[in-house]
Amino acid sequence: MIAELARTIALRSGEEIAALGQGTWYLGEDPARREQEIAALRLGVDLGMTVIDTAEMYGGGAAEDLVGEALRGRREEVFLVSKVLPGHADRKGTAAACEGSLRRLRAERLDLYLLHWRGRWPLEETLAGFSDLMEAGKIRYWGVSNLDVADMVELTTLPGGDARAVDQVLYNLSRRGIEWDLLPWCREAGVRVTAYSPIEQGRLLRGDALGAVAGALGATPAQVALAWVLEQGVAAIPRSGSPDHVRENRGAVDLHLPTEALDALDKAFPPPSGPTPLEML
Repeated sequence: MIAELARTIALRSGEEIAALGQGTWYLGEDPARREQEIAALRLGVDLGMTVIDTAEMYGGGAAEDLVGEALRGRREEVFLVSKVLPGHADRKGTAAACEGSLRRLRAERLDLYLLHWRGRWPLEETLAGFSDLMEAGKIRYWGVSNLDVADMVELTTLPGGDARAVDQVLYNLSRRGIEWDLLPWCREAGVRVTAYSPIEQGRLLRGDALGAVAGALGATPAQVALAWVLEQGVAAIPRSGSPDHVRENRGAVDLHLPTEALDALDKAFPPPSGPTPLEML
């Protein structure tokens, strides 16, 4: 039985999805950890973390294969996301890449398909590929990743470009540049923002300030970092490679940060004071 998450986000279509999901970057690459990683993904689904994000790039398809195995018999319980590499993102290449992802995922369709980052192919080509895939029933929604404001504005001018559902970007307490312009623009345009690396791949957890806030709240630093992202109205997809890590992440959903905690975090991790180039990992 799947637990219901207390926090969801609404796509432009009105569909509600879990605000806290599961990332898979670096999963599936170590055979010795395979069973533990599968158990972690399945537990996350049980706990309501039903958005699972992957990409053809991750491990050269190994992460998608792992997800496919983890979701055997459970595909309809999740909101499944994958990404096309920029080098594959012309019209025909986008369709072919999606078919490859679907094979590895053992799925008939994706709920959301993203352009991983902008490359040499014109956005018109990628959008045409997304349109073909939607018409064929292979994807339900499309979006982008690692696109800044100028790219999003350009996308909006293209035929069908206003159908973009999500922009997935690097965002966490130490990477707040999107708050200056991209995040407000997306809010105004009805584009949902998803944060990858919401705890900076673990590097955030070493700081004293985050630890102090966590200690005062009876939480862990990871839970505070994730709860902070959720407080901004941004979805988060932390990587979860072990069941214990999944349980810890899930605790962030029920953690609401009081004003004094938010003030302390702003002091330790100041918001941007001007435009900042979009950061990527």
